[in-house]
Amino acid sequence: MQGRRLTASRALVRDVRLLGRLLCEAIEASDGKEAREIVEQVRTLSIAGRRKTSPRLNEKLAPFCADMPPRTLKRVIRAFSQFSQLVNIAEDAHQARVQRFSIADGEPAMPGTIARSLSVLAAAGVEAEAIRKLLVEAVVSPVFTAHPTEVRRKSVIDIEQQLAQCLSRLEQAGLTAQETDRYQADLERATTTLWQTNSLRGRRLQVVDEILNGLSYYDSTIFRVIPEVYEGLENQLRGSPWRFAQDALPPFLRMGSWIGGDRDGNPFVNGETLREALRLQSERVFSFYLGELHSLGAELSLDDRYVKVSQELQRLATDSPDRSEQRRHEPYRLAISGMYARLAATARKFGSTELVREPVAAAPCYLSPAEFAEDLATIGKSLIANGAGKIAAGKLRSLQRAVDVFGFHLVSLDLRQNSEVHQRVVHELFEKVRPGTGYEALAESDKIHLLTEELRSSQLLVTSLKTYSAETMSELSVLREAAEAHKRYGRASIPNYIISKAGSSSDLLEVMVLFREVGLFRPDEPEAASVNIIPLFETISDLRSSHDVMQTVLAIEAYRTYLRALGGKQEIMLGYSDSNKDGGYLTSGWELYKAEMAFIQLFDREGIRLSLFHGRGGSVGRGGGPSYEAITALPAGAVAGSIRLTEQGEVIAAKYSNPALGRRNLELLIAATLEASLLPSDAQEPDPEFLHAMEELSGLAFGAYRCLVYETEGFERFFWEATIIGEIAKLNIGSRPASRSSSRRIEDLRAIPWVFGWSQSRIMLPGWFGFGSAVEQWLTGHPDGLPTLQRMHRDWPFFQTLIANMEMVLAKTNMAIAARYVNLTPDAPAHEKIFARIKDEWEATTAALLGITDQASLLENNPALKQSIHHRFPCLDPLNHMQIDLLRRHRAGERDQDTEEALHLTINGIAAGLRNSG
Repeated sequence: MQGRRLTASRALVRDVRLLGRLLCEAIEASDGKEAREIVEQVRTLSIAGRRKTSPRLNEKLAPFCADMPPRTLKRVIRAFSQFSQLVNIAEDAHQARVQRFSIADGEPAMPGTIARSLSVLAAAGVEAEAIRKLLVEAVVSPVFTAHPTEVRRKSVIDIEQQLAQCLSRLEQAGLTAQETDRYQADLERATTTLWQTNSLRGRRLQVVDEILNGLSYYDSTIFRVIPEVYEGLENQLRGSPWRFAQDALPPFLRMGSWIGGDRDGNPFVNGETLREALRLQSERVFSFYLGELHSLGAELSLDDRYVKVSQELQRLATDSPDRSEQRRHEPYRLAISGMYARLAATARKFGSTELVREPVAAAPCYLSPAEFAEDLATIGKSLIANGAGKIAAGKLRSLQRAVDVFGFHLVSLDLRQNSEVHQRVVHELFEKVRPGTGYEALAESDKIHLLTEELRSSQLLVTSLKTYSAETMSELSVLREAAEAHKRYGRASIPNYIISKAGSSSDLLEVMVLFREVGLFRPDEPEAASVNIIPLFETISDLRSSHDVMQTVLAIEAYRTYLRALGGKQEIMLGYSDSNKDGGYLTSGWELYKAEMAFIQLFDREGIRLSLFHGRGGSVGRGGGPSYEAITALPAGAVAGSIRLTEQGEVIAAKYSNPALGRRNLELLIAATLEASLLPSDAQEPDPEFLHAMEELSGLAFGAYRCLVYETEGFERFFWEATIIGEIAKLNIGSRPASRSSSRRIEDLRAIPWVFGWSQSRIMLPGWFGFGSAVEQWLTGHPDGLPTLQRMHRDWPFFQTLIANMEMVLAKTNMAIAARYVNLTPDAPAHEKIFARIKDEWEATTAALLGITDQASLLENNPALKQSIHHRFPCLDPLNHMQIDLLRRHRAGERDQDTEEALHLTINGIAAGLRNSG
């Protein structure tokens, strides 16, 4: 096994070098030998600089980059940006390779594989019935969200997927020399195409672009992978010791999305974009089904002169509008031809404008996905009954699983809006019918009383006799589209509504009132409730009060009745991003953990099932990091068969850009859910001493973080001038504004650009600041406390994961490069004082982490990440130096197209090199 791992590691080095060479050849063929030589000279200087130990490690590289004219600089930036993406592709291929080697060696050594998790459960004495019961009620759902700092065009994403496929083909065993040459040529063509394709958008990203970007991963990965994941789990459960029956698993694994439904801070999402998102999703799934049906028809050439068919199958064949003489003895093809005609008619009904293949004739629509699934089941039963069970277990079974999961809507789309918007809308609705109500100014108890009284009535507040503000009309329009979607696609199309900045019980009741206005809730028919109301607790203060908020709302009968209508389950979303921006890395993690423990106890007492939705971003500062470790490190009882978490931006590409990665990541979520839900809870209970130590550490870290970010004079200006945040806000990146308002206050800045700005300047402050000084102060009061922290790291998964993610961020930080960003600022002396505090804290945090983990250097115990940094950072550092000089020119008034495009390209490249930056 060790030899196979070594081979895989060498293969990674080979792939990185191969892709780098092909890119250089493409540059030379397109731009000339001189261009290639400049690129290679910059890389040589960067490698030499990283080998030095002096803080002036880039003393030659920086001036060399600064002397380049804009056009040359742009060419070099493109080269290093694209190489960063190529390293990502090579590393993704490496991960798939390692997984294959583990499987081939018959040793599920990688934690997070389903086989490994089932072995752990069997060893713990978990019985088959417990697994069966869990999966019946389980929900495992990665939720794609648009990224306000998304930097890549869909065309570039498509080319990168082609490159990944080319690299994968070259990995196949037993290739002939001709096949190897052909696949190598394909790789060269794709690399040349990448170099000659503009990676910048000519306009700001629109919401519809974000929708299409998200859907592109369904074609490349998700349509294929989800049926495979179900099949793999079913096969595992049929084996020893579980001996599950042949019944198919319920569709507990489903995809979610916010793209087109997330209005929080994005004025461009409205009823129209919601309707278009639903249409595009439906169009994509119908296109997939029609293609799979056509392929299935080609496969099922079975002749009724040689095989028997069931009466039900014969009926489908007889009812088919296909009258082809050639197929009169091929009942399966006739049946499928008729099904294709019905599905094509259904697709057109749902708004699909083009079909790849036209049906043989007109046919009635399917009234529901269940009706389509029933016809597929008829084919399967006939095959099984007549000796063709192996055929039924192939393409047909995969299509059946897909229909179970995707329906006619493809993906469950969540709606999200800020609680302040709801409050303003409800205030206006009351004022229109009862002037002087003054809802916004009421005390919380009075708001609850007014809302609960209102929820007893079926009389609507909205009337056609009144005129409403644009904001209120927009909100009602979105909710009316949601109600229409339920009629058109079913409730699964829009099952959830998230309330951002939830901080009071009235926030939840306001949404119930708005639902009533559009028919999503009817007081006289409480069982008709159709959308989960999900509060999102984000700030530190909101997390601390979240238990009381939920306790209060659960005591309101109208809300309890609403929950019962939805199956007696309450989902709560936890915000990693804003809690971090508000309180820093350590305090955010700890307050989230405590909130989870409080919810578990509360909902257990109330007899209501709890489901947690984790708002995790790509960066560690926004809750990022390995999903398996994060889920299994949650408090005992926090999963209970249900896990939803957000996937954003470049993380979506990192996890779902190819089928091998997609399958691996979905299996990780399932494996972590099984383990966290079914392993004995006493194995997950932390030592009370650990809890006490974390409470003290968190208080100290919170003080250090708040002192710097919110109490230091000039810090806000430091952030805007020592990072690229101002330029990010102006470039054609995401559809969403960087701030929720026009102010520059940190409180109003969205968490994603907050993290993204620090990442670009290589300070990475949200992922570590406050930890070092907290540990120093804590050890002063606990002189013998280091062994306790070491035990926490060894024995407590929560603390272990927190430290591992922070170590990754520290390793990606570069204070020498950060210092050059600080020197850009007009008030450099004042800003250098702030930077000195940041640098001192970084050194203290690094020292504390090394002491706790008993390492001599960062990543000593993580050779894979260390190797990744070794590959990518020689190409990342030059991008930072070039960005710094471009910022200087840009801020000095050089606003020509070359300078602006080059600056934008550095943002692309640095984001790609860091990979989890926003």
